[in-house]
Amino acid sequence: EVQVVESGGGSVQAGGSLRLSCVVSGLIFNDYTIGWFRQAPGKEREREGVSCISNVDGRTVSADSVKGRFTISSDNAKRMVYLQMNNLKPEDTGIYYCAAKLGAIVNWPEGYNYWGQGTQVTVSS
Repeated sequence: EVQVVESGGGSVQAGGSLRLSCVVSGLIFNDYTIGWFRQAPGKEREREGVSCISNVDGRTVSADSVKGRFTISSDNAKRMVYLQMNNLKPEDTGIYYCAAKLGAIVNWPEGYNYWGQGTQVTVSS
């Protein structure tokens, strides 16, 4: 059984930092791309991923809104993917979901098969 579990959310003031973690089990981690997606309060999940990383070739892709502030990384030995979020803004508030897909990197949620339950990030001004 595939399991995707996020952790690390919380409440911070604007300009603060958080690190989200995602542990994935039940699949061959090195064959998968892992992505972070978010859903703002009262809105649908964003159509573009926040950040994604391929464990196949190490490629990453991030939304323009987070470039220079968020960094995604993967620890294959621990089967973990991290999202370091710096200089957080109120518009970053939402539920952050980790998801996994087999093979090449894509940055839209429809391509991902396995999803976690999400972790809440709240940024106050």
